[in-house]
Amino acid sequence: MEQSASSLKLFGSWASSYTHRVQLALKLKGLEFDYVEEDLTNKSESLLLHNPIYKKVPLLLHLGRPIAESIIIIQYIDDVWPDLPILPADPYDRAVARFWCHFADDKLGPAVGAVFGSSGDEQKAAVVQVHENLKLIEHELREGTFKGKRFFGGDKIGLLDIVLGCGSYWLAVFEEVTEVKLVDAEAFPLFHAWLRDFEEQKEVKETIPAIDKLLEYARSIREMMLSHSVAAAAAASSTTTTNIAVDSSS
Repeated sequence: MEQSASSLKLFGSWASSYTHRVQLALKLKGLEFDYVEEDLTNKSESLLLHNPIYKKVPLLLHLGRPIAESIIIIQYIDDVWPDLPILPADPYDRAVARFWCHFADDKLGPAVGAVFGSSGDEQKAAVVQVHENLKLIEHELREGTFKGKRFFGGDKIGLLDIVLGCGSYWLAVFEEVTEVKLVDAEAFPLFHAWLRDFEEQKEVKETIPAIDKLLEYARSIREMMLSHSVAAAAAASSTTTTNIAVDSSS
């Protein structure tokens, strides 16, 4: 296969942390690519053609052939351009990195999303879940596989750094919007220090959108989510009242 990067095209969304993962991986590899910003409320024919199953971003085209899903895309990039590796060379270390990437997407991410999209007792419970997940990562940094490493990938940013880091910057945004503390430097000193170091890297700064733009976007999304939640609760209450009335008259 031709190894040229001249025909790389990335379909993405400016606010998508999954898109940022791929953008960062490409920049860390020093690969040039064309970027296509998608309107997720009116997806392009090209996106729907090349990703007909999930119809989501990010989507990478290489030599006209599509690769979907951010982690799969990053692993593909690492296979095709092995210089400046993103995944560890050791098979066990690769498996560990993939496991914690799954943890980030399966456990930590949904818990953070629950904090953002809720309020009251439901939000408090979600905050507890976020902290429990962060304790597990903190333990791995202090005593586990990643002990003594600057990044999860070692001296340089690796796959897990990309996956965790391109979601963790939202933590500060969500803290500002929800007025809830998620990452305390005293409770999670190693994770906090890692995140600050990650965010200071040149390629990361080039990838992550400006904080004021993220805040504006997050506030509008949270307002919409909470209004939908209130409407759904009201509809459920109305349905329950109707059912009770029906039951009591029969």
